[in-house]
Amino acid sequence: MSRVRNLLRILVVLTLGGMWSLAAWIAPTLFFAQSNRALAGLLAGRMFQIETYLCVAVALFALVLPGRARFHWLYLAAALLGVNEWVLRPRMQAARLHPIASGLTFGAWHGIAAIVYAAACAAGLLLVWHDDLR
Repeated sequence: MSRVRNLLRILVVLTLGGMWSLAAWIAPTLFFAQSNRALAGLLAGRMFQIETYLCVAVALFALVLPGRARFHWLYLAAALLGVNEWVLRPRMQAARLHPIASGLTFGAWHGIAAIVYAAACAAGLLLVWHDDLR
């Protein structure tokens, strides 16, 4: 079981580090370096999607292990990323095609998604802050 716990710790660190890196450096660098904003957005969106699936997979892995209640911040982060992926992303895509989707513009949906993503990152930070992950 010790090896499984170590594997979980590694996966949690990689997942949370990926979330923060994507938001802090990777996505901004894409928009800075890529003159085609649509392409930069497409690439960033795909990376956020991959990060969501990774976080959800790690949270599901943590859920089947003993002591799973300790990972509530990880479950919250995965749930928030899920909201971004399966609730907000379709609305953002609709707003790209139509000026207003579900009463909001693309920019407004993007702003909401950014706040939700920041909350997911904060939940990950709280997991690390309050738990030694052993």
